Amino acid sequence: MAYDRFAAICKPLHYPLLMNKKNCVLLAASSWITGIVDTIAVVDLISHYSFCGSNEINHFFCDPNALLKLSCSDTQNFEILALSEGVFMAIAPFLLTLLSYVFIIVAILNICSSEGKNKAFSTCSSHLTIVLIFYGTLTVVYMSPSSMFTPEQDKMFALLYTVLIPMLNPLIYSMRNKEVKNALRKLIFRK
Repeated sequence: MAYDRFAAICKPLHYPLLMNKKNCVLLAASSWITGIVDTIAVVDLISHYSFCGSNEINHFFCDPNALLKLSCSDTQNFEILALSEGVFMAIAPFLLTLLSYVFIIVAILNICSSEGKNKAFSTCSSHLTIVLIFYGTLTVVYMSPSSMFTPEQDKMFALLYTVLIPMLNPLIYSMRNKEVKNALRKLIFRK
């Protein structure tokens, strides 16, 4: 999405070439493949651990951090994997997204008309909002030491990125639609 916004705003004349079907498939496939390889690495490492005591995970889904709290094994290897995958799977994409938005903001500031600036900012603000919330909560959950938060706090942060953000996505993106804005205004001011 960040690359799409970058191409649309910074390279509008090249947009059809940059966002052709082949590149879209490549972007989607690389996301899927990276996620699958990452998941396989995590599952493979955790499957070699011994578990003793309770078999009840204190979480609303099978989160690796919650699962590791049940392990009797030394989980230092997993913590190293989690840190390194956090750098490659979270921080690197986040920094690339931020870099694309730096270029976008520079391009927007060079637009002469205020109408053009407003349109460009409104196009990007919804995506940037979701990105900041998503990566912020993801970083708090997976890049902080395991002893930093209580299990209840871990569950709350996990709820933010697994439930709240997907729920907010349609709302935030639809707020760019004039019909939705007008319907919302009518609903609010009617009462």
